[in-house]
Amino acid sequence: MKFLSLFFLFFRIGLFGFGGGYAILPLIYQGIQELGYMATAEFSRLVAISQVTPGPIAINAATYFGYKYAGIFSAIMATAGVVAPSIVLVLIVYHFMSKFKKSEGLNGVLKGIRPATIGLLGSAVVFLAQESVFTGYHLNLLPAVFCVITVFLSGKFKIHPITLTIAAGVLGAFIIR
Repeated sequence: MKFLSLFFLFFRIGLFGFGGGYAILPLIYQGIQELGYMATAEFSRLVAISQVTPGPIAINAATYFGYKYAGIFSAIMATAGVVAPSIVLVLIVYHFMSKFKKSEGLNGVLKGIRPATIGLLGSAVVFLAQESVFTGYHLNLLPAVFCVITVFLSGKFKIHPITLTIAAGVLGAFIIR
């Protein structure tokens, strides 16, 4: 029964998680808290591991949590749950896209979803900053410097996110312990 409930938890996350992996993180965290399983620090590790492994962050997070929760079959169920809505919705949208391309209703829905997605991304930033850049109300200087340098290098020099992630991981392995 727990496998089925895990599937439906991640199915719900996949169905309502607009805006990609980082926007889905608050939904994943809330869902995991419903199960009463994972502490905030462990969730931070889940995010870090999901970010540095190949593939979409939401799928990696679902797989990681499923495996930690109850093993391989649980990981398969969580992963299937998070991707199933996307597969179904893409097939439906593909079928009807030409008919509704200029629909004011559809364009209105998309215009409403965009600000909510930005809010969810902001929520993910705040959550991740609380766990990595701040300890309580105290600034962790080295992670904060990593954050500022990453934003600068990404914005100013357009360095690829993969390069920045690998470099930060390597530096973190040697500097932050």
